[in-house]
Amino acid sequence: MTQEELDALMAGDLDDELAVMDEEETEAISDETAGEDAAPASEDESASDVGMDIPDEGSFRVDASQQWPPPPPTEDHKVVNQLDNVTKDSEKKATEIMDKLEEINNLVMEIETDGNEASSVIDKNIETFEKLAAKFPNIALFGEMAEENRKASGQIGAVIEKSQASVDEIMMIMDIMQYQDIHRQKIERVINVMRALSKYMNSLFESSVDDSARVTSATHIAGDSDTADVVSEDEIEALLASFGQN
Repeated sequence: MTQEELDALMAGDLDDELAVMDEEETEAISDETAGEDAAPASEDESASDVGMDIPDEGSFRVDASQQWPPPPPTEDHKVVNQLDNVTKDSEKKATEIMDKLEEINNLVMEIETDGNEASSVIDKNIETFEKLAAKFPNIALFGEMAEENRKASGQIGAVIEKSQASVDEIMMIMDIMQYQDIHRQKIERVINVMRALSKYMNSLFESSVDDSARVTSATHIAGDSDTADVVSEDEIEALLASFGQN
């Protein structure tokens, strides 16, 4: 802290000085950031000046972390085996869903049947209370009960209509579930094509010579860049010398 800042602190003007310092630090940081942002642009411009081709982001790039060759043919990597499991599980779950829908449909139909029976009883009650109300007009209870039964009859009728609509919706769901079986058949067709192609490729690469009778492949050939496992001439001479000593 300078003498001026100390004097300002003693004078009570430190807040103003700190505000000035913050502005100066902010300007310095913004200048450094602007310089860093400008650096890549200059590199791109220099690359374009010398005629270098900058690859696009969509161009092919080899990932060094990618494992080569592809994964081994374990259970998790067998494509046809996985598709077989998918079709098997799909058919099983679709059958379970259809069974549940059929149970729901039966329950809804029972509700409709019970509603029709209750509606017929209420209709008889309405008829009875209307006769009583007509015969005994001074007794208001008969007229009220007739009106209550008419309301109940309307509610039961609404329940019956909803149950019928539910049955229609369930039938539509069953029709939609038929597409599940169609998708399963499409997957099975793909499996059959893949299996046929696999058999064709195996037949195409078959040979009468057994692999054990073949000459082993060379570890290193001319032009390879990685020759760390190749024996040098000095190592061969040392090996021959050791044989002579034995």
